[in-house]
Amino acid sequence: MPAKLNSVTVLGLDVNVITVEVDIDRKSVIHDVDIVGLGDTAVKESKKRIKSALKNSGFDFPQGRIVVNLAPADLKKEGSLLDLPIAIGILQASGALQKLDLLAFGELSLEGKIRRVRGVLTSLLSLSQQNYEGIVILPKENLEEAQMIKGLKIYAFEDLKEVAQFVNGLVDFTPVSFQGFPPFTYDTDLDFADVKGQAFAKRALEIATAGSHNVLMKGSPGAGKTMLAKRVSSIMPPLSDEEAIEVLRIYSAVGLVNERKVFRPFRSPHHTASNVAIVGGGNDARPGEVTLAHNGILFLDEFPEFRRDVIEALRQPLEEGVVTVARAKATITYPARFMLIAAMNPCPCGNYGDPKAVCNCSPYDIIRYNKKVSGPILDRIDIVVQVQKVEFDEYFSKSNAESSAKIRERVLMAREFQRKRYAEFGFLVNSRLPSKLLKKFVQLDEKSEDLLKRAVSRFNLSGRSIDKILKLSRTIADLEQSQQIKLNHVAEAIQYKTQQID
Repeated sequence: MPAKLNSVTVLGLDVNVITVEVDIDRKSVIHDVDIVGLGDTAVKESKKRIKSALKNSGFDFPQGRIVVNLAPADLKKEGSLLDLPIAIGILQASGALQKLDLLAFGELSLEGKIRRVRGVLTSLLSLSQQNYEGIVILPKENLEEAQMIKGLKIYAFEDLKEVAQFVNGLVDFTPVSFQGFPPFTYDTDLDFADVKGQAFAKRALEIATAGSHNVLMKGSPGAGKTMLAKRVSSIMPPLSDEEAIEVLRIYSAVGLVNERKVFRPFRSPHHTASNVAIVGGGNDARPGEVTLAHNGILFLDEFPEFRRDVIEALRQPLEEGVVTVARAKATITYPARFMLIAAMNPCPCGNYGDPKAVCNCSPYDIIRYNKKVSGPILDRIDIVVQVQKVEFDEYFSKSNAESSAKIRERVLMAREFQRKRYAEFGFLVNSRLPSKLLKKFVQLDEKSEDLLKRAVSRFNLSGRSIDKILKLSRTIADLEQSQQIKLNHVAEAIQYKTQQID
């Protein structure tokens, strides 16, 4: 009888339980291992690793023709995590191991050690949600990820010998104990107290964080745009349990999970990054930077220097909070709800508009440079803020700047206002307020409405821009703990949205 056990295959963030079947034909004169079931190159190469691992672990490799079937046969399997279940299946089929209800995954070294694999937390979360009742075997190097999951019978091993001892009941091993998720942590080295001056930019970033709005900072080189952007994560609320699970799933799938700490994601790709690197894709349709920034910040420095197709590819995630990666072999939708912080110079040389520096760019160069960021992308950005260079007196001022902790208190209070307001609607922040609910939650008095009408006429604002201004007004009011949106709230929101129009 063929041996049979379970394993998993991870495609994107989707986890599928598969069956590993192993049959040995001892009468065959051909001594080989055939792996069928739509495995990729790493799966097909596993037979060489498995053969050496079994021999170096003290097991006799069975003679005859070995057929390994990965079912369902029409589902693509990829990665080295199938080494361990195939090896266990061969030992069970040869009679060296007892046949138990197992689910296993792990990569094997040639000496029989079980190596770390990516996607463990993603897989275990899926198995837990499916109420899987069998025994799960995985690498000891993934132990800390396994300790984040409860409700599963998980055992972690260092090598193939330990697995054999466990399956045959020769040694009692202790199952993995549940430890919970690692604590949420702020980077204490990044604090707004370190930023001299820039009161206007700090105010804009506080509003952006309170409502999770997208921001574009424009200013000369050295004005402090990058310094400001890196400190925004220090004023964001801690990750909720639900958000932490979403982030850890993504980072586990790409092998970047941090088992000791949980941070708000902050991704800062270089401007030479390709479309695939930013959006996701490739042969295995892996997640890109927009997905790795989910529930966090995507910082794009030197924004106009990114390729045009990369910038335009941001439209879907900025609008819908997801990104769909379509390839010949798979179409995968990844979460991509992030706060965009972009930074750019006002012109190629960076000195346009600086009263103390000379701009060497022609009007054509300036227009051409700014046109690299298209209107539709600017339309999806809520706040545009000008960042000026810090004056000498401000830089050496002895007065203490406001700390991140103090700013975060106001942000948390505004977020709590929004959470209570939108509790029954399935979203938590003003930036996600759908257009159909704007009239319900954003009501303007006559003066505020007249001011907005004049701004729309003067700056030729689109319907999306009007929505952005209304949502910004709601956030500014929340920061002041005001249920009523006032004239000054609308005026400030208009100021942020119209700075992009020179």
